[in-house]
Amino acid sequence: MNEIRVATLSKALKWRWSTLAGWLVIAGIVSGCATGAPPDSPRDICAVFRQRPDWYRDAKAAARRWAVSVPVMMAIMHHESGFNADARPPRTTCLFIFPGPRPSSAYGYPQALDTTWDDYRESTGNRGADRDDFADAVDFIGWYCHLSHLRCRIRKSDPFHLYLAYHQGHTGYNRRTYRGNRRLLNAARAVERQSFQYGRQLRQCEHEFQGSGGGCLRFWW
Repeated sequence: MNEIRVATLSKALKWRWSTLAGWLVIAGIVSGCATGAPPDSPRDICAVFRQRPDWYRDAKAAARRWAVSVPVMMAIMHHESGFNADARPPRTTCLFIFPGPRPSSAYGYPQALDTTWDDYRESTGNRGADRDDFADAVDFIGWYCHLSHLRCRIRKSDPFHLYLAYHQGHTGYNRRTYRGNRRLLNAARAVERQSFQYGRQLRQCEHEFQGSGGGCLRFWW
């Protein structure tokens, strides 16, 4: 009887260890593919896509859909959030001590406002889109730049003015509310420079990602 109990206990322990090992493998895959943390080298688009190969596929899909280049969309995202999925504007302070409300509802990779994000989901039919999901965020940026082209007559290859419209909104851009705003104009120039740099980099390495089926598994529970 003791031998039977020992054998049964041994089988149970083996099953539990194998189950635990399986979950650890899955956890390792998920953590290795997690996109919440920014890439290690955010100013090098080749390094970004090598670290996050699924991002290249998502960005390329958005580029095809909206006819906005990958470097332009990535430069806007880099400036807005630094590729931080949970980015939010810093809180204001009350009485110089206590944390106050945030200045806006901007959130996620694209730093999109609640109302603008709702417009995107309604317009595209992507009702389950999340601002902390890279695929949704880069598609949103492409969509917004497409609208900037239609509503503000901005060329889709013009990252400087596309960013001004992204920041000020289409009504604000058409009213030229950015005039005299030195900080915003400098930011638009930074986006423009980053976009051109990304373009030069991507021309050297894009062949590495084309036709690649690599990437991370997605899980729905």
